[in-house]
Amino acid sequence: MKSYFSYLKKKPLTLLLITLPLAIIGSLQEWNAILLFSLSAISVVPLAGLIGDGTEGLASHTGPKMGGLINATLGNAAELIITIFAINKGLLELVKASITGSIIGNLLFVLGLSILAGGLKNGIQKFDRRHTTNNTILLSIAIVGLVTPSLFSHSTASGVNQKVEILSLCVAGVMISLYVLGIIFSLKDNKNPSVAAPIDQVALHPSWSIKKSLIVLAFATAGIVWMSEILVGSVEHVVAGSGISEFFLGIILVPIIGNVAEHLVAITVAVKNKMELSMEIAVSSSLQIALFVAPVLVFVSLLMGNPLNLVFNTFELAALVAAVIVSYFVAADGESNWLEGAALLVVYVIFGLAFFIFPS
Repeated sequence: MKSYFSYLKKKPLTLLLITLPLAIIGSLQEWNAILLFSLSAISVVPLAGLIGDGTEGLASHTGPKMGGLINATLGNAAELIITIFAINKGLLELVKASITGSIIGNLLFVLGLSILAGGLKNGIQKFDRRHTTNNTILLSIAIVGLVTPSLFSHSTASGVNQKVEILSLCVAGVMISLYVLGIIFSLKDNKNPSVAAPIDQVALHPSWSIKKSLIVLAFATAGIVWMSEILVGSVEHVVAGSGISEFFLGIILVPIIGNVAEHLVAITVAVKNKMELSMEIAVSSSLQIALFVAPVLVFVSLLMGNPLNLVFNTFELAALVAAVIVSYFVAADGESNWLEGAALLVVYVIFGLAFFIFPS
């Protein structure tokens, strides 16, 4: 019991699990769609945190290299599950918006908050400029892969739609290959973990046995599957009843819902003056979305009969390119201050307002 209260003290978001049974009851009794969406969304937050804790528990038994691989594989599990349910419902625009939203959210919102909080507490913070810049360059290459099908979708060639779908599948395959190469590189070179986050620097759960970690992972995954079904099932009613567009839900709300726990870790370590780790979490998460989650969703959508192509609208492309460029310049000098964090947040707020006022 003592260890339970100690865990709650360290992870207060776990208290939000009280919304889990409420969401289940509400779905069975067909409560208001907006209320169901809110309850299921809130429930995903602590469940995503539990997936992270279970992953760290397993990693504490495998060593830093294998732990980094586990963390890289399961780091965005919650959002992946939500988007798979969205694909099943045919909400492809929401899925593509969530891909964009996750990348710009990590680079502008999470990194901005981390730099702001860390700068206010510690002043100017320094980090490994070479490593962070290399990660940002790799992310730029990944963005080129995401942008390419969008550019060629404007071709006047015959059968352009089918060709764009084929191109999206090819790009997805190449990007997964790059992701695997990045993991191999990170496992062989301790100084340059390009894709997998440095799990050995994160506070793990050495007291958690493998069995306990697997049970927590199983419970959290099952819970997210159930909540995702409720959340996605209520999206259309929320869009119709609230005036909020499907595009805005995907690009702003879904990424935040699925990654709150990871976002808090990035901010916490920045406040503890571990800015390099904070930047690693933000950039690595964006890399994982671009190189792994998005390509996997392309192949999963094909199997589910709702093919997802990598064609994004002009707003999304502009936001992706701008986020990468801005984050590169922030990382280029190897140090950060609170004003840079505030500037990143301002850019994110501007994009958020634009996405809300001018829905796709």
